[in-house]
Amino acid sequence: MVIHAPYLLFIGDATDALSIKMAQSVAHWRPDLCVGELSVEGCTVSTGLSKLSIEEAAKQGAKSLVLGFANSGGILDKKWLPLIELAIKKGMHIVSGLHQKLTSYPELVHCAQQYNVELLDIRHPTTQFITGTGRKRTGKRLLTVGTDCSVGKMYTSLSIENAMLEQNLPVDFRATGQCGILVAGSGVAIDCVVADFISGAAESLSPDADDDHWDVIEGQGSLSHPAFAGVSLGLLHGSQPDALVICHALNRTHMRGLPNTAFPSIESTIALNLQAARLTNPNVLVTGISVNTSAVSVAEGRAICEQLSEQFSLPCVDPLRDGTKAIIDALVQL
Repeated sequence: MVIHAPYLLFIGDATDALSIKMAQSVAHWRPDLCVGELSVEGCTVSTGLSKLSIEEAAKQGAKSLVLGFANSGGILDKKWLPLIELAIKKGMHIVSGLHQKLTSYPELVHCAQQYNVELLDIRHPTTQFITGTGRKRTGKRLLTVGTDCSVGKMYTSLSIENAMLEQNLPVDFRATGQCGILVAGSGVAIDCVVADFISGAAESLSPDADDDHWDVIEGQGSLSHPAFAGVSLGLLHGSQPDALVICHALNRTHMRGLPNTAFPSIESTIALNLQAARLTNPNVLVTGISVNTSAVSVAEGRAICEQLSEQFSLPCVDPLRDGTKAIIDALVQL
């Protein structure tokens, strides 16, 4: 799936910053792909981009209107249909990460066909994947894995890609979730792939490459999370990683959304992921730890990272506060 840039990010009448996570991710990591944001009366949050109308965005060359908001149930409110149809008539493709498909609205399908644009439901892959083979592929691969969900796997992956690009190292970020797909402009929403084909989808996402080329693959879920471990395992096997970076958030006492499931240690997370990853790459290594230390002061966060680095003999950073250079320095030795 390929997304047509540049984007106009539609955030509707959102009042909660978390509800526009998709739009904010693109605005933060790829402002060069955006012409601006579109909001309506009542909206109290912003991505920080210029506010534009659909007509203004079209004049500036916008190729896609991105529905950059989320809501409970992932339903597309019918009140937005006239606005979406206007964007279509201005020649824009429509991109959505909601559960409800754009194609479930016949009027949008008809309008898109009439104006020769695409309705892209990025949460719903259209590619026919095959089952994984485990065949050894050329090139190098890094996968971010986590102690839990929402611990910074995408942010860490993108930080690593950016740091490698700054050093002129050959690297590509491989997106596996809807936010990442919008940032990268392509990818596979791996949690929506039929279970038998998850590893095959991951293989297709990271094909053969030059020996010195790195694919930095966005992790999903956690092997320790009862709800999402299946996706994490398929992605781990198909990614065939040479390197793993462990992502962790401070001060959690249980798995996200599961108060009766204990939070795993970093030590057990390392052991679990290495054991599973060796099925498709016996030589896999953990090359770093990424910690979200936003719950504590900068000084406390750095002290925690230093302690973890000493404990595990691995570089440990908060990518937001410290960058990822220490992890890159370890990678280039592989």
